[in-house]
Amino acid sequence: MPLKAKKDTLAIMLLTLLAFVFVLAILVLAHEFGHFVVARKNGIKVDEFGFGFPPRFIGIQRVVVGVEEDIREKIVIEAEKEVDNISLTIKPKTKWKIVWGNKEGLPGNSSTIYSLNWIPLGGFVKIKGEDGEESTDPDSFINKKIWQRTFVLCAGVLMNIVLAAVLLGVGYMIGLPQSVDNLGYGAKVSDAKIEIMSVLSGFPAKDAGLQAGDEIAGLDSLSNLKVADLQNYLSQKEGQKVFFTIKRNNEMFQKEIIPAKLKETSRGGIGVVLLETAVVSYPWYLAIWHGFIDSVFFAWEVVKAFALLIANIFRGAAGVTENLAGPVGIAVLTGKAAKLGLGYLLQFMALLSINLAVLNILPFPALDGGRVLFLLIEKVRGRPVARKMENAFHTLGFAVLMLLVLFVTIKDVGNFKWIFVNLWHKIF
Repeated sequence: MPLKAKKDTLAIMLLTLLAFVFVLAILVLAHEFGHFVVARKNGIKVDEFGFGFPPRFIGIQRVVVGVEEDIREKIVIEAEKEVDNISLTIKPKTKWKIVWGNKEGLPGNSSTIYSLNWIPLGGFVKIKGEDGEESTDPDSFINKKIWQRTFVLCAGVLMNIVLAAVLLGVGYMIGLPQSVDNLGYGAKVSDAKIEIMSVLSGFPAKDAGLQAGDEIAGLDSLSNLKVADLQNYLSQKEGQKVFFTIKRNNEMFQKEIIPAKLKETSRGGIGVVLLETAVVSYPWYLAIWHGFIDSVFFAWEVVKAFALLIANIFRGAAGVTENLAGPVGIAVLTGKAAKLGLGYLLQFMALLSINLAVLNILPFPALDGGRVLFLLIEKVRGRPVARKMENAFHTLGFAVLMLLVLFVTIKDVGNFKWIFVNLWHKIF
């Protein structure tokens, strides 16, 4: 393999990895920033806000270098008037200090450590008292009211929804791919095309090797078709050869397909579900509104998808995990979205952010929703669940989640093994 081709392959792989790390960092940091801000607003100390996961590389912390004291003395003012017992406070001076490695915070202060850690996969917030320690301190999480603790736990989820709205709003300012049906007021449409949403088994399209995501750029000598025009043309060509011009991953090729009579429509067709899409943009003031509306719509759709997934698990339905993606699957999809363009990447990030929000609010131990569930139990019982028991549940929940991640990752490697095989052959 030529050296240039090897370099190009490695560059693509590196770009995909960097895009995945960047996307994951934005989503996780936004989530943790929500916890951080709400905790601080409720008078809860945040020990550390970390970029990436430990071990820590370096951190900075604001340190008190002045001394605060009261001075009581007589002060002679104009005309030798005396005023007694005046209290003067010297405002303490502070400056930033570096904390290397995994050292504890510098002594004599209570400020947050802002750290950069070695594992660049998101970030974390360490809140004082979140595991039940230091329960007597007024700035401890465990010492706050139930509604305050609930607000802190839910803040990350809310921040992910806000992030999705912002990403979609920015996306609509520059243009996002979407269906052209029922567009809102002020929409500007460009780059209209017909995309294959799904390919049905047992029909000509499947036999010809067409895939979901392919664009039908033309039929025979026809181009710039609408979905209705394409369907009418195929109906007239039942049993005859039709040359399809297909665009896939910015590559054009032709397929010769013979339309067959479809039982569902009693018309000629090739067995695909089509959707007319375009790049849609709005003026900035409408883009913000549509970003908010779409984030709410996406959130509801993700909630329904999770509900269906959980219901199918309890029913023992087959193929429940087929549509689940782990770190490997998300990395591959992120790379594909990045290659398609900024609009696709913003849309994908928004959907991932909403997925992260919905997943975290589920009432499962170790997740934010699981911790909120224990707060609700505390409210009903009038006293908290024993700390050791709650921590045991969260530890068990975390172990189950890690096993699920491992299972889905193995499945992803199996599903995308052709990528790794092709990469290996291209390099070596």
